[in-house]
Amino acid sequence: MSPSLKCHDLYDEYQTMSKSALFIFHDGLEELEAVAPLDILRRSGVRCTTASASAQHEVMGRNEITLKADRLLEEVLGHEFDLIVIPGGPGVYPLRKDARVIELVKNQSAVGKPVAAICAAPTILKDAGLLEDKAYTAHFTVADELPDIQSASAVVVDGNIITSRGAGTAVEFGLKLAEILTGLESSAEVAESIHYQPETSIR
Repeated sequence: MSPSLKCHDLYDEYQTMSKSALFIFHDGLEELEAVAPLDILRRSGVRCTTASASAQHEVMGRNEITLKADRLLEEVLGHEFDLIVIPGGPGVYPLRKDARVIELVKNQSAVGKPVAAICAAPTILKDAGLLEDKAYTAHFTVADELPDIQSASAVVVDGNIITSRGAGTAVEFGLKLAEILTGLESSAEVAESIHYQPETSIR
């Protein structure tokens, strides 16, 4: 991407890319769970649109980092995306009451397209009836609602449902989404470019 590209040109440039993803931003989201997979998918050449479920483009994350979405959620309703991604965080709980979000993920899954959720956001997939007979993982704080969490797995893929555990698994989550949309080779190239080495412990 050209360094001289203006912010308002971003959406038009991403329209030329072959695959698309919608990220649903909401107040109280886990910033890392939104930004890490978003960054990785854009590195992979995926056209990503961020949409705020709030009344304004800016959302305040749980760690008081403000993120600005490209669009408001109502502006993207009716548009088709190859992938929908929902970050977690405490903001998931009011988001579960948003009928627009439930309808979006239901429609996405009904046509066999991927739906991805991380941390507490898999509870939204549960509310939409998408986790029945599916393997999944999620943050341990929602284990009372999701008793079959695969706690040993950072990312779980079952058909078109992709789930992940939390902020610490956000990079692996993003790389798996990139693999699904753009292929293993592309995802591996991004992993190498960002020095992703899961086997390397912190010393």
